[in-house]
Amino acid sequence: MNLTKTIYVGNLPWSATEQELTGLFSEYGHVEAIRIAMDRDTGRSRGFGFVEMDDENAEKAIDALNGKELDGRELTVNQAQERPARGR
Repeated sequence: MNLTKTIYVGNLPWSATEQELTGLFSEYGHVEAIRIAMDRDTGRSRGFGFVEMDDENAEKAIDALNGKELDGRELTVNQAQERPARGR
């Protein structure tokens, strides 16, 4: 059984689509899921997203795509960190 890893993708161009990211990451293996963070108020991209891939291929994709340019913007690609709990 393969474990999946969540990859953080930052500095995305505002025009980036989930299909575009799927194409980019699928060169390194099967993509389980893609989510681009959207602003609740405007419906526009917030400039980052997450890609889920199996563990081994995720490492290949991170190594290959971190610093790669997409539509003139240098991507930040690394393993996603757990989000800290926000206090109330």
